[in-house]
Amino acid sequence: MITLAIVLVALGVPLVLACGYLLLLTLASARLPAPAPTDPSLRFDLIVPAHDEEAGIADTVRNLLEIDWPRTLFRVVVVADNCTDATALRALAAGATVLERTDNERRGKGYALELAFAESARAGSADAVVVIDADTLVSGNLLAAFAARLRDGARAAQADYAVRNPGASWRTQLMAIALGMFHVVRSRGRERLGLSCGLRGNGMCFSVSLLREVPHDAYSLVEDVEYGLRLGALGHRVHYAGDAHVYGEMVTKEAAARSQRRRWEEGRKALARRAPALLAVALREGDCLRLDLALDLLVPPLSTLVLLSMLGAALSLGLRLLGAPAFPLWPYCACLVMLFFYGIRGWSVSGTGLRGLVALLLAPLFVLWKIVLRLGGRDKQRHWVRTAREGKST
Repeated sequence: MITLAIVLVALGVPLVLACGYLLLLTLASARLPAPAPTDPSLRFDLIVPAHDEEAGIADTVRNLLEIDWPRTLFRVVVVADNCTDATALRALAAGATVLERTDNERRGKGYALELAFAESARAGSADAVVVIDADTLVSGNLLAAFAARLRDGARAAQADYAVRNPGASWRTQLMAIALGMFHVVRSRGRERLGLSCGLRGNGMCFSVSLLREVPHDAYSLVEDVEYGLRLGALGHRVHYAGDAHVYGEMVTKEAAARSQRRRWEEGRKALARRAPALLAVALREGDCLRLDLALDLLVPPLSTLVLLSMLGAALSLGLRLLGAPAFPLWPYCACLVMLFFYGIRGWSVSGTGLRGLVALLLAPLFVLWKIVLRLGGRDKQRHWVRTAREGKST
């Protein structure tokens, strides 16, 4: 019994470290002060990579053109990537500059961004570029928030990435809370600690000088995380512009959500193989920036942490009932307490209110769905597969 108890404690150590990392970021997640505004002078290219987005691209372009920044200092550039619909025509009619790209071999968001960044550099039209997804609406202060960070020395920044349709279903409410944890709580904590908040794919800003120094040649399913790791390895941190917001549409139907989530998790899992080498370098050189990036990759999804903590607690309790000591329960109970505070903090910044709390009651179903998703096999997709939009043609 004692041997089994010690084994359970040893198995719980990695969980405690992962949950402790999340608790540290939770404790550091107080609202950050916004930097002082700056006089409008910087020029921006707003890049919108789009694949078969004719139903909503015009709304996104019009929203971007209404940003509170001098109209002569920014342009909206839509990359119609391997489109089979009227995405290009509708974007052009809405007021965007349109780049059409057709390449059956080199497909995906990373290649679309490569084309747009190269065109922006050739045109000399911008001091910085901003990446916005084709299903997104943004807050009017987006460029002002980025300009303030660039003025203060940032070369890469990430806006708050939130859910555009949190009230559509219990799934989107849970997604809003999940993004509150992953995007707001973690990002605020990392920013306060002087670390890189990471890139989220939507609402990213890069100075042109940074793109010249570190070309954006990232083409994986999670090209944002891939490029963020490369920046961190070279000592460039991504600053968090939490006072500006991008609102992306989340799916409500199970099939589309399953496909979307699997692509995200498989992409991160592939990049996680780089984490041990990054961790070794960070520890050898005492580099907190790279240490944090490695830990962020190594920390399992929240559903996995909850499941393993509950399983460890149940096994420890079973041994206790058979006469074993109680100490194996301690690390797993500590993990559950830390995850509770992390989850509640995510809810508190999500803006979902009482409906969000009710949706949290369905969280066990969400965890079960995630388990079934992982047991369902690996996603073999390697190219750009457009997620079906709610109420829009596919």
